[in-house]
Amino acid sequence: MNKTLTRKTLALKDDILMRVEKSARYIGSETNMTVKDPASVDIRFAFCFPDVYEIGMSHLGIQILYEMFNRREDVYCERVFSPWTDLMQIMKETGIPLFSLETQSDIRDFDFLGITLQYEMCYTNILQVLDLSGIPFFAAQRTEDDPLVIGGGPCTYNPEPIADFFDLFYIGEGETQFDALFDLYLEMKRGGSYTRADFLLAAAGIPGIYVPSLYDVCYAEDGTISSFAPKRAGIPERIQRQVDLDLDHAPYPEKPIVPFIRVTQDRAVLEIMRGCIRGCRFCQAGMVYRPNREKSLSVLKQYAIHMLDSSGQDEISLSSLSSSDYSQLPELVDFLIEECKRRKVNISLPSLRIDAFSLDVMEKVQDIKKSSLTFAPEAGSQRMRNVINKGLTKEDILGGAADAFRGGWQKVKLYFMLGLPFETEEDRLAIPDLADEVAMCYYDTVPKQERQGRCNVNISTSFFVPKPFTPFQWAPMHTPEEYKSMAALVKERMHAELNHKSLSYQWHHPDVTVLEGILARGDRRLSKAILAAYQSGCVFDAWNEYFDYGKWLAAFAETGINPDFYTLRERSTDEILPWDFIDAGVSKAFLTREWERARAGLVTPNCRAGCSGCGCRKFGVGVCME
Repeated sequence: MNKTLTRKTLALKDDILMRVEKSARYIGSETNMTVKDPASVDIRFAFCFPDVYEIGMSHLGIQILYEMFNRREDVYCERVFSPWTDLMQIMKETGIPLFSLETQSDIRDFDFLGITLQYEMCYTNILQVLDLSGIPFFAAQRTEDDPLVIGGGPCTYNPEPIADFFDLFYIGEGETQFDALFDLYLEMKRGGSYTRADFLLAAAGIPGIYVPSLYDVCYAEDGTISSFAPKRAGIPERIQRQVDLDLDHAPYPEKPIVPFIRVTQDRAVLEIMRGCIRGCRFCQAGMVYRPNREKSLSVLKQYAIHMLDSSGQDEISLSSLSSSDYSQLPELVDFLIEECKRRKVNISLPSLRIDAFSLDVMEKVQDIKKSSLTFAPEAGSQRMRNVINKGLTKEDILGGAADAFRGGWQKVKLYFMLGLPFETEEDRLAIPDLADEVAMCYYDTVPKQERQGRCNVNISTSFFVPKPFTPFQWAPMHTPEEYKSMAALVKERMHAELNHKSLSYQWHHPDVTVLEGILARGDRRLSKAILAAYQSGCVFDAWNEYFDYGKWLAAFAETGINPDFYTLRERSTDEILPWDFIDAGVSKAFLTREWERARAGLVTPNCRAGCSGCGCRKFGVGVCME
């Protein structure tokens, strides 16, 4: 049942709660939290987001699986997040073990510890969670009394850098095979045949389940992988990514948990579709969530009403990789405008292309027209936009900006990447030039007497990270110093030659980018460096105030890892990559073909314009069948 607890015995005493920041992170009892008697269930599952509560509670995936698991009467899924640094220190000093929010139980008392892997920079937080729980870091050191540690989420598309810390991984969308995994566990427990080793061996036969300890990796003299193979017969050579074929009937949280404190995404979330038709060559999500599948309008209307009724949220947001591509978006938006107007609820519409329809919609739903509009050209020159298959022309960008300025907006954010494959200095200089053209578009479009002061165009650049299962997975990266010089070039151009009074510029931390690239494309040898970094004090690496690249470099040196091996070399298309044992849907032949098309600057049509033969038609659903 779902209800609010009035009081329970808390793992933290009042004096500790008074000493830590935002103590509501640790007490549970939120509205719509699932309440069960732990003694009445057969499986206890601790679902962990290895970051602070406000980040984890903003993640839709954890709410979906929380809902799904707790529908089973024999399973109790509880939540756990990384304690912030103040509480972490107290727990270490006083020996308080990490605990769940729902029952305040020690994590080590659970059957499973499930950790969602959303971002490589959270890897040291995984070790923080294990450390505070009293669970051995390495799977090989765990006993029958320890929980089974399972990972899932986008980082499992290359789980190898953290493979030694996990008993098993779930690769793909969790709605399809978790019931089979739980049923296997219960069958073995009830039949008296359960041992940790036997369960892992049997679980390896479930589609989508990867058990790292059952595979051997060998390396060549040059450091590349020479072989990756199962240790015994009957273990699958390739792991098949799991895809939910029917989103309309998939579990979804109609009664989402409502946090006591403001979280990063503090609103009801309506997932309208999965996958993307666009085929941007840098985008991992656009590749590994294929094929594009939509939820029906009737189901979305029902979810919207139920979520708003049960949560009391004052805002609802659409969730997808490209909301403008949802085929029934006008009808959905019309419904939400009427429903939310009646309820006095705001609507958030991210991931929209800036076109006449989108601007008309945003004008209807935004209370304050002075809020910023966001464009993501990703590259400054048309040549580079073709290389990355962005599918945007300068005319699209300037036309959208003109429509926005005519509609009353004055603030525009432009997102770009630096360090893309085949990028030249001329391409980098095109970034501030394009931003300047957008700014000049304001002065050309809006009559002087109608202007509310000058416009503001904010340029933001991140540095490109090549991710697994993208056409750029073979691309080299650059050194932090080279990335800094790229950003300096953009800044110098903006200040020295352009109308910088209307332009502003900020860029991502290059050291973080390089480390993310190492962890994204690394192999099993990195686990010892990740542990050394954690033991030297690295934690919350995704937070600028705690990131210490010097400690990471020391950890690499201490463990004999050359980070340049993972970043600075272009990989051959016939090299065995650490993630090649995964069948993510998109074929290696397709990715190789797209890599060569990028080199030639050729554009590939989106999935609705024409099938590019990526391999995902085998799933038999979504846009592939249109």
